[in-house]
Amino acid sequence: MIKTFSVTNIGKKRKLNQDYVYTSEAPVGPLPNLFIVADGMGGHKAGDYASKLAVTTMVEEISESVQKDPETVLRMAVEKANAMVKGSAEKAPELEGMGTTVVAASCDERTLSVANVGDSRLYLVGKHGIRQITRDHSWVEDMVRSGGMGREEARNHPDKNIITRAVGAEQSIKTDFFSVNLQESDMILMCTDGLTNMLSDEEIRMVLDGARDIVEKAEELVRRANENGGRDNISVILIEPGM
Repeated sequence: MIKTFSVTNIGKKRKLNQDYVYTSEAPVGPLPNLFIVADGMGGHKAGDYASKLAVTTMVEEISESVQKDPETVLRMAVEKANAMVKGSAEKAPELEGMGTTVVAASCDERTLSVANVGDSRLYLVGKHGIRQITRDHSWVEDMVRSGGMGREEARNHPDKNIITRAVGAEQSIKTDFFSVNLQESDMILMCTDGLTNMLSDEEIRMVLDGARDIVEKAEELVRRANENGGRDNISVILIEPGM
């Protein structure tokens, strides 16, 4: 039996929460369940609008999908969300330049399907420790992968928030897709960078290992991120697939 818990928090520095979170343990269209985290960007309320529009568009698109393959279903949903966010920004001057990250996932008993654009992340946490499944679409991540910057330097770099790919930024969108075999006791963590900029992967793992249940684990992650500065909105989805 799948167990999930989600929380989103404004943090300590922002005046508006531009994150948007969606969870459904029940089937959505052809998918057995659906989980989405989005982190909007843009002036005034544009980021708030972008993240919500992207997620609601994806949910609607998936609900009506006639496709069966999870990768195809998720890719088409992201593409529709991209068109909606981009189109809305072009029609309204106050929304110009808005965009959003998206990480979306669905799982059956054995397989996890993941789509992502931007630097919101999905991790697997279990007997193997903590493992980031998604790849950040960010300037510092590109520098790390090219050998121009170390991982710890990247985590503290002043330009770490510059993303290289976002829903709504261009007419066409390139979505990364991952299919992962789940192991017994695996827990899935989806989150925005308001968590990962405040806590290292190892700190996240220690919180998840130490807290008693899924609710306490999620709430403790948010509490610790705020304790460490809370410089951005913080959103977390935890999923126990129930294998």
